[in-house]
Amino acid sequence: MTSLKQLAEICGGTLTGPWEGVEVTSAAIGSQDVEQGGLFCAVPGQKVHGATFAADSKAAAVLTDAAGQRIIDDATTPLPCIVVDNVRKWMGPVAAEVYGHPARQLKTIGITGTSGKTTTSYLVEKALLESGLRVGLIGTTGTRINGQPIPTSLTTPEAPTLQALLARMVAEGVTHLVMEVSSHALQLGRVHGVHFDVVAFTNLSQDHLDFHPTMEDYFQAKALLFERAEDGGVPGTAVVCCEDEWGERMRAIAAKYSSTVALYPQGGNHEAETGSPVWSIASAEVAPNGRQHIRLSIAGGSEPRELDYSIGMAGSFNQANSLVALACIEAVTGEPLSSDSTAVQALADVQVPGRMQLVEEGQDFLAMVDYAHKPGAVQAVLGSLHDYLPDPAARIGIVLGAGGNRDHDKRAIMGRIAAELADAVFVTDDNPRDEEPSVIREAIYAGAREGVQKKEQEQSTNAETVCEIVPDRAEAIAAAVTWARPGDAVVVAGKGHEKGQLVAGKMHPFDDVEELATALKNRVRQEREADNGEGR
Repeated sequence: MTSLKQLAEICGGTLTGPWEGVEVTSAAIGSQDVEQGGLFCAVPGQKVHGATFAADSKAAAVLTDAAGQRIIDDATTPLPCIVVDNVRKWMGPVAAEVYGHPARQLKTIGITGTSGKTTTSYLVEKALLESGLRVGLIGTTGTRINGQPIPTSLTTPEAPTLQALLARMVAEGVTHLVMEVSSHALQLGRVHGVHFDVVAFTNLSQDHLDFHPTMEDYFQAKALLFERAEDGGVPGTAVVCCEDEWGERMRAIAAKYSSTVALYPQGGNHEAETGSPVWSIASAEVAPNGRQHIRLSIAGGSEPRELDYSIGMAGSFNQANSLVALACIEAVTGEPLSSDSTAVQALADVQVPGRMQLVEEGQDFLAMVDYAHKPGAVQAVLGSLHDYLPDPAARIGIVLGAGGNRDHDKRAIMGRIAAELADAVFVTDDNPRDEEPSVIREAIYAGAREGVQKKEQEQSTNAETVCEIVPDRAEAIAAAVTWARPGDAVVVAGKGHEKGQLVAGKMHPFDDVEELATALKNRVRQEREADNGEGR
């Protein structure tokens, strides 16, 4: 139990109401989630202040701001309050104190970036587990404790929920934590109170501009992970993928606070430029089944060395993800890796749901599902498929939508990129949420038509790019499967691992992998029936 006086001293808050002798045993941000004797973190909402619901909760006390305090003081039975200027800034450190600072008992890796967080975290989790460590994971596809799923709703949970989750992990013997850290989480203070031993940056491309006003603001939100000094100091090591200007800028920021490891997925000699250890990809070979064999060059340490390893995922961006993962593993364990290290060998069998996930039902072309739902990711997936397909005459088709109530500007950009790099674009619904689905589709289609026109102007080819709107997502997937010829490739992009489609506030069951498998089975069955008919 922790006294309100002790918590007020941590955040510099003002105690009001009957606070003397009051102690709390837990913390929560949702009024319905507050346990008996817990601390309710009442934040201002867009329409209603959270303090409005304090009286109906089981809270013993409330952490809130001045506006929340006035609401609570007007209640029939006022609750004790800790009043601060910014509830989101302080509820993390306060919750950390309530739960005994569990992050201090964990070796924690935080991974941020637009794309690659989930794949990288899966790679790190598998490598650490195979090395005999007890590992927790928090990310887009959920939370796991030693490989066992734990229900959560956000990529990075709200601070009180996160601290309670970390305390549970410590109680269950977890020693190492791998966490995806979103820009929303950083901007909203969800990881305040968490000390990271290692932080990593994968990349930056357009996304979330409904939340961040500009790309610069988006970048600065990501940079908070490398500048933070809460809960005992800045991270010990920063691992930064330096493949473009954003990465180089992040490395420069990180170098002010932590020792850095600079990563160059495209190779090259950069040691003199960084003054830091440099990891780069010296070579990579892609097998027909998509498995990649990679050689890393590591310079800047005690002596230069190389690592040879394999990953079972296609795509040059997965080469970059594996590079980030290995650098994080070495940093958090403090042990130099070698090609025969258990952690290195463990990467060979990692598969990530909805990330370049192959779906095979006996068809004679490549079919996969990927979470690509932003311009940079769409470009990376289609670019990797071009590199992967052995036949230069092979065509690529993509099923593409965009989420509602999100960044509007990226829709046309995604459509344009898809049309420039693919031979067929089937525009469909993703998660329309509260928007009119046709408006989203038309924006993507307009961009796709621009891409078609640009391609026709720049390329002297008679090949026609198919560009269609197919509103029903299952029908769009079936249309892409019907379009494909032997040796082609079809990618269903946008939803990846998700198991539902959110339309007008209602979640409908929908699984891209299942729908793609169904369409493939139907095609294979129809082809067999046709063959049998011809043989009669």
